[in-house]
Amino acid sequence: MKRFGIGGAALLLALALGYAMLELGPARLDLRPAVAAHLADSGVRHPVTAVLLNYRGYDTLLEVAVLLLALFAILAVTPPGPARRPAPADPLLQMLARLAVPLMLVASFYLLWAGAFRPGGAFQAGAVLAAALVLLHLTGQLPGWPTPGALLRGGLAAGLLVFLGVAAALLIEGSLLQYPPAWAGRLILLIEFCLTGSLGLILAGLFLFLCQAEGERR
Repeated sequence: MKRFGIGGAALLLALALGYAMLELGPARLDLRPAVAAHLADSGVRHPVTAVLLNYRGYDTLLEVAVLLLALFAILAVTPPGPARRPAPADPLLQMLARLAVPLMLVASFYLLWAGAFRPGGAFQAGAVLAAALVLLHLTGQLPGWPTPGALLRGGLAAGLLVFLGVAAALLIEGSLLQYPPAWAGRLILLIEFCLTGSLGLILAGLFLFLCQAEGERR
């Protein structure tokens, strides 16, 4: 009965959210012309990347911080212990995973590079990178992650720290994440490059640390 109750409540919430979205009226302010007019000064050629990393960069900064905070919450309740490797999968699946992972890494770097002028960017690239790590775990080739060591902690926090460092450096000039036009492209590329690795590790960690905790309980 408890499961039915939770499922029913979740269904009602989904229906309410769907109804609210369908009832939304047109936006009172169309920002697309303003974004297009200043796109040349943003450092990138794609409007979504310009909004996420330039015009509303502080929103993206907080989103990364929330993901990292969620991972910290998981680590806080995960019992420490040695890394646990799942049962080996079928050899054919392992071989397919070893073939797929390099292609996923190439796709991840492509999405990172393409984000400057077409759909892509750090979040998409990081998600593909995380999927590669999860695939290796599901095929028994990567153990669940125990309590992270110094190197993994550095990788998890590097993207946010670089983002904060750039924001602090620009704040000295009197503005938060308002890039100088001559340096905007380079700074955004630096932030996205660091975020790709960190987001990949964070998203994979949300799965791999939980797998480790579940293995310990068993």
